[in-house]
Amino acid sequence: MEKPSQIYFQTMTKFDAEERLKKDDVIIIPIGSTENHGKAGPYGEDTFIVSRIAEMVAEKTGCTVAEPMWYGSHPFHHIGQPGTVPLPDSVFCDHIRSMISGFWNTGFRKQIFISMHGQEYAIPSAIQEWGKKYQMPAIIIFVDLPRVMGKDLMDKAHGGPFDYPFQHACEAETSISMALFPEMCQLEHAEDTTPKGFLPAGHVDKGGDIYGNPIPGHCIVGGTGIECVTFPEGVIGKASLAEPAKAFKAIENVCNYLVKLHDDILERFPVGRLPPIELMTQRSKEEVEAILKGPTNGGKHLYTIAWPS
Repeated sequence: MEKPSQIYFQTMTKFDAEERLKKDDVIIIPIGSTENHGKAGPYGEDTFIVSRIAEMVAEKTGCTVAEPMWYGSHPFHHIGQPGTVPLPDSVFCDHIRSMISGFWNTGFRKQIFISMHGQEYAIPSAIQEWGKKYQMPAIIIFVDLPRVMGKDLMDKAHGGPFDYPFQHACEAETSISMALFPEMCQLEHAEDTTPKGFLPAGHVDKGGDIYGNPIPGHCIVGGTGIECVTFPEGVIGKASLAEPAKAFKAIENVCNYLVKLHDDILERFPVGRLPPIELMTQRSKEEVEAILKGPTNGGKHLYTIAWPS
């Protein structure tokens, strides 16, 4: 991330970004977290996963990647786990909305947020609130990667490659990490635990909400004990069973999907084009067109509507 490249926005010059926007105005924004992933995986595991995937998609498509957000929203049962650094949802969502505004004002008005961490309840809220507040033409999408990986993230009993269901810092997640950044993993220190919850199986979904149970995993408080007590290891599952090859198909699937999403967006709305003003907002056409021009092209900046608080 710190090396000069044509992938990360933060390593580009103004000249680089202006040239990129003539060819591709899509930006991928990886949203990660800092949390306990046990002795086998780094604290930034979720962030590294989405960043590596975004890099591969950018290399394939020519889009831009934003430097990742390193701290995330966390469900109730994560709170108190040493090594986990949660943001209050209000701070987290304000941060997301501020990124949307800043990149939109720069010219990246087609944005794809990606996450592998359990914050799928917060990012859509931030996106929707941005839309309600600014009411400007844009394409802002959140992709929760486990949903795309689907069956290839599941256990063998459900048609996947893993011995146990996807949870957290488990066989599946550690396999993904070993496939994407093996230099940061220490499988020789892996710890195994047995997942447990208060309700019988079949009610609450497991990690990633990929099994189709009626209650998504983060739509409940009291489904399990707090992790600093019940899973102080930071692992839910069998990390010791991780193997990089088990994760190849899931990674391939999600990269292929993101490439397709990027390509479909630009096919429908080529560089510089957005959904029609009259279909996206009831602000006056004159006001919207002035902001679409931007502050250095005879128009206005986005923050003339509102400061992103």
